[in-house]
Amino acid sequence: MPVKDQVIAIVAEQALLAPGDINMTDTPVDLGLDSLGLVEIVFAVEETFDVTVPFNANEPNTGDFDISTVASIVAGVERLVAEQKA
Repeated sequence: MPVKDQVIAIVAEQALLAPGDINMTDTPVDLGLDSLGLVEIVFAVEETFDVTVPFNANEPNTGDFDISTVASIVAGVERLVAEQKA
């Protein structure tokens, strides 16, 4: 399964939505996700892809991992997976 599809499935699970209801332009707020939901997404991504996500729950808008949209989360995970394989 492509990284994009896996990330969308993780986001959908945390947002209590079907993966088909997730748009790449959706923000965490659009999906009804709070900070705990974001942390759960980060944990699920780390477990699924065996990567370490540079995410600080106390300062979610800082750091190298952009969580502003589903597309940015997918791009960040794809980058981490590519770096891991390099």
